[in-house]
Amino acid sequence: MLYYFLYQLIFKQYGGAGESIFYKGLNVFQYVTFRTTFATITALLISLLFGGKVIEKLQALKIGQEIREELSAEHQAKKGTPTMGGVLILISVFLSTILWARLDSLYLWLALGATTAFGTIGFIDDYIKIVKKRSLGLTERQKLLGQLITAFVVWGALYWLANYPWNLSIPFFKETAITNVTNVGAFIYLFFIIFVLLGSSNAVNLTDGMDGLAASVTFIAMSALTALTYVSSDGRWSAYLDITHKPEAAELTVFCGAMVGASLGFLWYNAPPAQVFMGDVGSLAIGGALGTVAILTKQEFLLPFIGGIFIIEALSVILQVGYFKFTRKTTGTGKRIFLQAPLHHHFQMGGLKEPKIVFRFVIVAILFALLSLSTLKLR
Repeated sequence: MLYYFLYQLIFKQYGGAGESIFYKGLNVFQYVTFRTTFATITALLISLLFGGKVIEKLQALKIGQEIREELSAEHQAKKGTPTMGGVLILISVFLSTILWARLDSLYLWLALGATTAFGTIGFIDDYIKIVKKRSLGLTERQKLLGQLITAFVVWGALYWLANYPWNLSIPFFKETAITNVTNVGAFIYLFFIIFVLLGSSNAVNLTDGMDGLAASVTFIAMSALTALTYVSSDGRWSAYLDITHKPEAAELTVFCGAMVGASLGFLWYNAPPAQVFMGDVGSLAIGGALGTVAILTKQEFLLPFIGGIFIIEALSVILQVGYFKFTRKTTGTGKRIFLQAPLHHHFQMGGLKEPKIVFRFVIVAILFALLSLSTLKLR
């Protein structure tokens, strides 16, 4: 919005004439790096300024977290803590993105739309939990249906409205960054999009189980994705690094920056001991945002590196459930690999305190983020 008012309207009318240093200064609004920086700051400030009011409103509405009975006493003590704080993240991201981005980008609206759609699914899930006073909201089928519809809409927009390359851009193999190499076809790619979006959204959802954990890892993963989005949208960098050039994704950098600022601002209130939880409305939205941006920038295969912690958490649940069912079927008694899944609960059941687990997971998340950035030149 500011781009059109301060650059297109004022700078081009007055700045080009050299009449004022002020008008010339507005020239910076054409640069995506400048607008991304201020989108990050804006989202952070919105979160910080309105976080307290959001928490007060959630408390007034008696929107408290329900805790699963099998979790530890440390978790049971959190019962009643305001949840659905993810609405603060969504509002911060939406407002700052609209304020600083160019609004003529289809990719930008796809990212905002998919994030909002996943957030809406989470909102309904959280609402049901609160109204019925239980730890489970939507059924798995209902949640899956909503996620599938969102994934199909993203694919449909790319198929009918965008000149999207249906190739698989694989790290370490620069030839795959060329549009027509390993072209898997639009309809086959639909299943790939479904896998990425559902996997990323549910992985973040599973990670959101300790104070500050999901928000911290999101901040790190989104910071790496912001850098990756920028270089993929810039012709010089994409050519130098042999990655798929996506000029249409330039404004996604602003969106990613807003997500970085919003997650950091939310962490102010979510750091242990948490004053608010993001709930499914936040975790599903964040996962949807990560997956959508990765798809739009052709960085799908880097997601395991960008969000390594999210992947590990999801895999721990898959392994736990799969092994339990297998041993129950073959031996009559279900056995477990971990003390409890997701993985952060395994360490908690082993005697580690939440802050230590969160800090160690953050360190590993930083390593994964650095690894994702290092792959850019390893082609």
